[in-house]
Amino acid sequence: MASIDRADPVIMGHLLAQHRELHDLLVEVRGAFDQPSGAVARAEVAGRLGTLRQHLARHFEQEERGGFMEESLCRMPRLARAAREVLAEHPPLLAAVDGLLERLAARDSGGEAWQQAGRDFEAFASRLLAHERNENAVVQEGYNEDLGLAD
Repeated sequence: MASIDRADPVIMGHLLAQHRELHDLLVEVRGAFDQPSGAVARAEVAGRLGTLRQHLARHFEQEERGGFMEESLCRMPRLARAAREVLAEHPPLLAAVDGLLERLAARDSGGEAWQQAGRDFEAFASRLLAHERNENAVVQEGYNEDLGLAD
């Protein structure tokens, strides 16, 4: 049993596992974009993006129902503003994935459209990683310890 002033190792293990899975999914999508443009590549990217979107939706739902953020806020109520800011990023991030999926479905498979889709994904990935860093900062500060979630 974890001490009241220490992070619960089960909760932290779950958070770290979710973030590892998220990073693995980003790498998979990035790898799919490395293929030459075409219907097969677009289908692979769309499938991997769909999996990423499902993962994000579950992860965000858990955060919004309580989870890691709520525990941090119980420990340090002054983190409320930072936590609200992190949670407010969820709908735009999901909308960005939806937009990528829609553009992939609507675009021709030509080289420039494919390259633009790859750039759009990289911009999304940068936003998502910044979001995860902010989330990690709130959780770490709430537990007042370094959880090993370095950039």
